[in-house]
Amino acid sequence: MEEDKKKKPAKPLKTSKLIEADAWIDSTLYELGFKSSEFWESMTIFFRRFKVTGWWRAFFEISSEGFTMATVGSVLMLALAMPAFEETAKDWRSQDDFAVTFLDRYGTPIGQRGIIQRESVPVENLPDHLIKAVLATEDRRFFEHYGIDFIGLVRAMSENVRANSVVQGGSTITQQLAKNLFLSNERTLERKIKEAFLAVWLEMNLSKNEILQLYLDRAYMGGGTFGIAAAADFYFGKNLKDVTLAEAALLAGLFKAPAKYAPHINLPAARGRANEVLSNLVQSKLMTEGQVVAARRNPATIIDRGDRNNPDYFLDWAFEEVKRIALRFPTHSLIVRTTIDLGLQEAVEEAAEFHLRQYGKDYGVHEAAIVVLENNGAVRAIVGGRDYGRSQFNRATRAERQAGSSFKPYVYATAMEHGFTPTSPIVDGPISWGGWSPKNYTRGYAGRINLTTALVKSINTVPVRLARDFLKIQPIRETAKAMGVESPLINHKTMVLGTSGMTVMDQATGYNTFANGGFSGTRHGIQQIMNQSREVLYDHARDAPPPKRVLSEQAVASMNSILVQVPEWGTGRRAALPMVRAAGKTGTTQAYRDAWFVGYTGNFTAAVWFGNDDYSGTRRLTGGSLPAMTWKRFMTYAHQNIDLKPIPLIENPFPEVSGDQIAKKGSAGSGDDADVAPERPPVLSSTTSSILKDITQMFQSAPVLLPPADSQRLSAL
Repeated sequence: MEEDKKKKPAKPLKTSKLIEADAWIDSTLYELGFKSSEFWESMTIFFRRFKVTGWWRAFFEISSEGFTMATVGSVLMLALAMPAFEETAKDWRSQDDFAVTFLDRYGTPIGQRGIIQRESVPVENLPDHLIKAVLATEDRRFFEHYGIDFIGLVRAMSENVRANSVVQGGSTITQQLAKNLFLSNERTLERKIKEAFLAVWLEMNLSKNEILQLYLDRAYMGGGTFGIAAAADFYFGKNLKDVTLAEAALLAGLFKAPAKYAPHINLPAARGRANEVLSNLVQSKLMTEGQVVAARRNPATIIDRGDRNNPDYFLDWAFEEVKRIALRFPTHSLIVRTTIDLGLQEAVEEAAEFHLRQYGKDYGVHEAAIVVLENNGAVRAIVGGRDYGRSQFNRATRAERQAGSSFKPYVYATAMEHGFTPTSPIVDGPISWGGWSPKNYTRGYAGRINLTTALVKSINTVPVRLARDFLKIQPIRETAKAMGVESPLINHKTMVLGTSGMTVMDQATGYNTFANGGFSGTRHGIQQIMNQSREVLYDHARDAPPPKRVLSEQAVASMNSILVQVPEWGTGRRAALPMVRAAGKTGTTQAYRDAWFVGYTGNFTAAVWFGNDDYSGTRRLTGGSLPAMTWKRFMTYAHQNIDLKPIPLIENPFPEVSGDQIAKKGSAGSGDDADVAPERPPVLSSTTSSILKDITQMFQSAPVLLPPADSQRLSAL
């Protein structure tokens, strides 16, 4: 009891401590508030001394707002400039280190890239009339502006408005060089913003003469030539220092549109353009009419080079591949044997141009891109656009366009790896996934169907249901990457219907995995890289990483058994071949912006894309129309007079028709593609080609034994 009595006073003691703490907090907060109000009042009184009225107040208000806007503008400009300046982190002068001569698959020279056998002529040593012709036509205020010529831009806009068409361009030489060095010809606002910032960056880091030198050395001049020195040699057979005023005017006129004004293709147009250059010289007061009259009366003549059609889109891509492989080599003066087949390249170009001319206006489509691979992974042809002279932007390897339904095979391949089969049942019905409710193209639903019908008929709800309920997004992305897709794929549910951007090269590479039995990593455009002594520095068969299996045989067999039915009774019926069964898939994107057909046989895989550079919609162009028709046209040519191979792991690889029917279909066709490409000449079989290659290498490496008399005669020679 006594102990309890002693403990009772502890409670009031603890309560008093809490009361004291509460009082201290209250008083402290009060003091803090009081002191703060005192400080604020004193600061207010202090700043009242600087209060201005009347005109001074207006001045300070405007200055304050201007400072705020300048700060915001600086932050915005920095945000816009960062992507542009990232381009300068690359070794943008690296092309100077390489001098590459390219050969086709059979060893025939097909073109050059880099600085090849033509020394760059310093600007100081160029004829004065050549420099004046270029500046008068391309950038009259070149030595006055700082990368962007606002005065010239206003002048060009006024001239274009007056003529009601584009007669003058507003880009400076520095802007054009920025595009050539760092960017592409893709017509986007992002590219123009980058171009402007990079032009200013070039002006800050290079002298005017260096900028002009790079511009003259790097510009495409038609005929497969790069740089004005190479153009002078190609068109006139002259050193650049020796060109006349008439020849200089013709060369200066090529910068605007080298394909349109190339003299070996259209000499009258080239001379007309040269006459405009001479007029520019007079208008800019760099020369008088009397000085140019002789050049008007005696226009330049060119060397007859005959027909020359270089596979420039392929060469651009192959050059990048060479630089990637050859960085470790001690020499960068190289001879490269590529995988291109010029016969197939010509047939593919013809097929694309044929259908654009026949149907392009009706469908409202202006561009096409195609990649053809042999099923061992060798790239046999690349069409990067309709006209290389007009636009060097490679739409086959650099343009990332939405794949549409042509992406669905990656989804189905993932499903086959997860235990599904072509006969697995699934429901085609309304579906919603996180507020997204995709519809079928027909707006109807088929109910309970199997996976074969779903893919052959390109039903949209089924791959969405597969991804939502069974697969998820990440495994599908991993499958596509494993099959060779290099473009970044969005991690979003709409990806399963092809909303991610993919290149034509990606599509051909991915589908080639189905064509070669489930192996990836076989795509290549370079067979051998040699130095100038013909010593082999790189051989794909010897040095390339081995292919890796990314799809099981069961998955490949299932996918091939489905995809061969797409050209037979599905959306790709216009791609059916008369001599061998084909497999593939169509693709069409929203607003009909992109149309695809990607398909393969036992011999070749090819991806075909049609669309417009400005992303405008077409007039209901689908993958089953022009892309499928184009694919059939060149594939019919490609499969003539060769050993036909079956698609792996499918039954009945050849159509059940007679030889007479095959010949009739191959020569006459039907419907939209009645005019087929010419018959392909016989091609050596792969076995014969391999034997001949081995014999060639044997003779190159083995010592030659000759009788003494012959040896003496050879030594004398």
